[in-house]
Amino acid sequence: MKLRASSMAAIFTISLILVPYCVSSQTCRKTCGKQPLQYPFGSAAGCGDPRFQKYITCSQDQLTLSTHSGCYPVTSIDYPNQVLYITDPSMSTCSCTNPSKGFGLDWDAPFSFADSTIFALLGCSATSSVYSSGGSAAPRCDPTGAPVCNLLNSCQAVSLVETPVSSCCVYTPVDLGPAFEMDLQKLQCSSYAGIYGFDGKNDDPRTWNYGLALKYKFNFNNDYPGMCASCERSNGVCGYSGNDNSFLCNCPSGLNMTTECFFAASWSNSLVLLPWQAGTWLMCGLAWFMVML
Repeated sequence: MKLRASSMAAIFTISLILVPYCVSSQTCRKTCGKQPLQYPFGSAAGCGDPRFQKYITCSQDQLTLSTHSGCYPVTSIDYPNQVLYITDPSMSTCSCTNPSKGFGLDWDAPFSFADSTIFALLGCSATSSVYSSGGSAAPRCDPTGAPVCNLLNSCQAVSLVETPVSSCCVYTPVDLGPAFEMDLQKLQCSSYAGIYGFDGKNDDPRTWNYGLALKYKFNFNNDYPGMCASCERSNGVCGYSGNDNSFLCNCPSGLNMTTECFFAASWSNSLVLLPWQAGTWLMCGLAWFMVML
């Protein structure tokens, strides 16, 4: 009995040391539908960066951005350049026009408009503040945006809104102010078109890239977290846990680790361990077994 008690005490001591590094959890996915997921985005709560979880969610294989002004499908993510592309179902394009209330980003959201994004306000009243020079809160029409308006007016769907007199106003997101708010009702405009690229055909509005491009940052200094990079190199997915949102590395096995995954790769549905990892994985398993008892 003494030997058994001593052995149990030793294993229990090991478990106290190793348990913080082996935490049971859900499995974080690396895709949402056909969209690859990388840090800082995640497939569910506890995956990715907690700052982004409030705004970017994956539901029914659709990645969606949510703000106080609505929900917007994510069409693609440019990870190297840290740009998120979204579309607004109420937005107007060359092929259709829709009444819209506008678009806004939450003041604390970790996003800002990419420099490539411009807005074309359509069906604006002659008394709209976009034409006036007073006040700093409202955006102002950009004279260089006239060609964009003229080309949009060549679209039949847009021309129906703009008749009898063109009331299109183009401006860049920097004019939205720190709140990134575009309230079309206050601006007295009926709809808008967001354009983030011209696809090499500046004179053909049918081929333009309609939508919004949003920049994001990893943190204040925009440094990619080193622990997350190590986690991803070990085939894990970066995540978080607890009230303090402490870092966790979600591994294909379903376990969360506070560092990186212990295993190197999975080949033909079998686990392959590096020589130095085998012992650690065994000890982790023993510790976890004791805790479950």
